Amino acid sequence: MAEDDDDRARPPTSRGGGRRRFLLITAAVLAFFLVAGGVLAWIGYRKLDGNLETDATTGRLLEHDASERPDRGPLQAENILLIGSDDRSGANAAYGYAGGRRSDTTILLHLSADRQHATAVSIPRDAMVRVPACELPDGTRTQARFMQFNWAFETGGPACTIRTVEQLSGIRVDHHLILDFTGFKKMVDAVGGVEVCVPRAIHDKNAQLDLPPGRQTLGGEQALGYVRVRETLGDGSDTQRMGRQQQFLASLIRKVQSQGVLLNPTRLWPLLDAATSAVTADEGLSRVGALYDLAQDLRSMPTENVVFLTTPRRPYPGNWDRDQLVQPQTDQLFATIRADRPVTVQPYQVTPSPSPSPSGAAYASAAAFAGPFAPAYTPGPSAEPAEDATTESPFPDAPSASMPPLPTTSPTLEGRTADQDSCVMH
Repeated sequence: MAEDDDDRARPPTSRGGGRRRFLLITAAVLAFFLVAGGVLAWIGYRKLDGNLETDATTGRLLEHDASERPDRGPLQAENILLIGSDDRSGANAAYGYAGGRRSDTTILLHLSADRQHATAVSIPRDAMVRVPACELPDGTRTQARFMQFNWAFETGGPACTIRTVEQLSGIRVDHHLILDFTGFKKMVDAVGGVEVCVPRAIHDKNAQLDLPPGRQTLGGEQALGYVRVRETLGDGSDTQRMGRQQQFLASLIRKVQSQGVLLNPTRLWPLLDAATSAVTADEGLSRVGALYDLAQDLRSMPTENVVFLTTPRRPYPGNWDRDQLVQPQTDQLFATIRADRPVTVQPYQVTPSPSPSPSGAAYASAAAFAGPFAPAYTPGPSAEPAEDATTESPFPDAPSASMPPLPTTSPTLEGRTADQDSCVMH
């Protein structure tokens, strides 16, 4: 009897009780890891946000000229100005003289309202344009002048470059990003290099570049030399350099999409870390979430709908080292973007230079890249262009003061899409 009483005194055991204890322990462990993961994610997010350099000054300066800026485009469409600075100060001093900075590369990126199309328009750094009077941080204003496009950045900073692009295109710039040499290298290294196709061997001491011909993957330092080299590749013009930059960006987009960078945390973190420490952004884009959303927008677009092209241009009559924009094709291109329509492109038709002279090469290259719209052209005498905007403009193809009506059809211009293999195109 006592033995039976002892048995009744023991607490009952069952599989259900063991299962409950197991679930409680598992829940506690999961809760710990979720909390720990959340803390780590929060710390990581704060670090990335801390990497970003915010350009609040440009927005403040643009407010002074708000009445002169174009109206905003279709709801949800976005226009982002990408500025590659040739600033040689700080970590960029290794790339030459640490003097004033200019915009080495400027690309107007339009994202359609439905996020199904993107158009990236390179604006030639050597194009002769009207640069408006711009507000400076010290409260003074620059004078409106007719000058080389990339001087706008040197004389008036990002705000003046934005004003110049807006005046030229009639397109409201919603955001801007500035990337310098060091930042560019970090971005390329973060994705494990970018594939390019080199048409012939490159040996350029100034660009510190030695590459064999053919398909190859470039790391950050080599990639920087590749997109900057001029003298030993092509005809030495900025025209062909812009073409290489467009090819490179197309290849970068393919790399990010094909390798699942945005969905792989081990690859995404280095990319976000590099991107946030490499760019200076306006207040609207100076948050990790905003940059990530931008990257996701690009990732979701079919590569065949991401278009790269350059504003139609030809040599400037007074100086063959400068460009002038071809009209009415430039106005038509910008009107198509303002209407949020896709831009149609055909492959570049590069023709060999008819003359071994530098000026002849520059003209041949510019005429080829201007596409089928480039009119017949006879070079004028070499002379420095007038820069006083108060005199009669020597720029015969300047955009009209009133923007043309929105087009019913889009012109076909020379360019490339992000799905095109650069090796196949050579």
